Amino acid sequence: MRRFLAAVAAVVVLLAGYLTLDIFDIVPGFLTRSAPRPIVTTTPSRAKVGPAVAVPTVDAGAQPLAPASAGAPIPVASALRARLGGALTDPALGPHPGFVVRDAFTGQELLSVDADRPRVAASTAKLLTALAVVTTLDPHATLPTTVVQGATPREIVLVAGGDTMLAPGAGNPAAVEGHAGLADLASQVATALQAAGTSSVTLRLDTTYAAGPRWAPGWPQADVYAGYTGGVSMLGLAGQRAVPGKPAPRDPEAAVAHAFVAALGRLGITATLAPEATWSTPTVAGAPVLGTVQSAPIGDVLSLALDDSDNALTEGLARQAAVKAKLGASFAAAVALVKQKATAEGVDLTGVTLRDSSGLTAGQAIPPSVLADVLQLGTDGSVPALQDIVARLPVAGLSGTLHDRFLAKSTHVVAGIARAKTGTLTGASAMAGTVVDADGRVLSYVAVADGIPAGVGTLNARAALDRFVAALATCGCR
Repeated sequence: MRRFLAAVAAVVVLLAGYLTLDIFDIVPGFLTRSAPRPIVTTTPSRAKVGPAVAVPTVDAGAQPLAPASAGAPIPVASALRARLGGALTDPALGPHPGFVVRDAFTGQELLSVDADRPRVAASTAKLLTALAVVTTLDPHATLPTTVVQGATPREIVLVAGGDTMLAPGAGNPAAVEGHAGLADLASQVATALQAAGTSSVTLRLDTTYAAGPRWAPGWPQADVYAGYTGGVSMLGLAGQRAVPGKPAPRDPEAAVAHAFVAALGRLGITATLAPEATWSTPTVAGAPVLGTVQSAPIGDVLSLALDDSDNALTEGLARQAAVKAKLGASFAAAVALVKQKATAEGVDLTGVTLRDSSGLTAGQAIPPSVLADVLQLGTDGSVPALQDIVARLPVAGLSGTLHDRFLAKSTHVVAGIARAKTGTLTGASAMAGTVVDADGRVLSYVAVADGIPAGVGTLNARAALDRFVAALATCGCR
């Protein structure tokens, strides 16, 4: 009997640990503190390379999907609502879920259920941040990491430029994380130094670019220490982003500095690291460049941030956008930019409460109609750069925070044809994305439920949201 009880206890402990990881979308499961992804076309990122994914088996009951077309018929609103039926009143979504369904091409509203009431949107709030980033920064631009000559011939300065995913070794041009590499940068610098007859230097960092607070005021330090989010920085190493159970370095800039010293050492350059107290001194304008490497395009970095629902990476891009807009480098400045850009694009922010740019801080609320308005700017092409981001959101049953969704028999038909940004916090679950219906019409949708019980209630809510999207996908509704 004791052996049996011990085995049961072990299973409970393992399950609790797994659920903790699942809350932050690190392992497959039903919980999450992060956000989801929308669906348009299945256009993969041109730069991101990841592990192979298992292609879902064909549902024997599924019918061939009509190709998405602007010429396909728009569903009749009354027929669509009837088709959704109980999905709109599913008890698993709590007493007052909010829904919006629109025709993606024309913006015609086909369904609106309590859509103007502010709700906890969790990581679906990142869609507003994405809009601000792509309308402020050039999605095709890259983030430089540069080494310049210092104040003396034997001083060099590594200048942070916003890339927090530098490979410790050689860069991988086909990847987003690790696109630029410190080994490549060191090779350029060593060549320049050796040509000048220099083999020993002092390395100083310049971390003045977009320098600001590392942690948002509403982020519990317990979450940081547990690896649920990293701090915001403008310099960091690939493979060191926060993961539950494996927090990011508290000082990512120092990690880069030590890795670069090691890279130079392998090339015969002895580098002594200058004290961190000197890192806040800006580099002299016009200093000779000894080497530089470039990140993946900003659009690809943003897509990765949304795909993984990475809070720190999202906040870092928002901060850089706020700095470019001359609003400052604080979390409040990033929030101000998000609101400013949404308003400029015609989004009515009535009822919106934002405290950060990632959706992690408690006390935030967004009406589903606002999320639908932002999503519409991407789906109908009003903001082409956002259209590209929406088209690269996680795919149902295949990638990102949707890789383990839509696997049930009742929803498997949606695998591969829906995209969404997800969001989950305690008591709240949301999805915002796109799906192709049975006639080949692309529909956008937002579903937010923030009155659900914690624990298994989150599992039930996620399953209910999947059924809602499956009903949309299988609807001809004429």
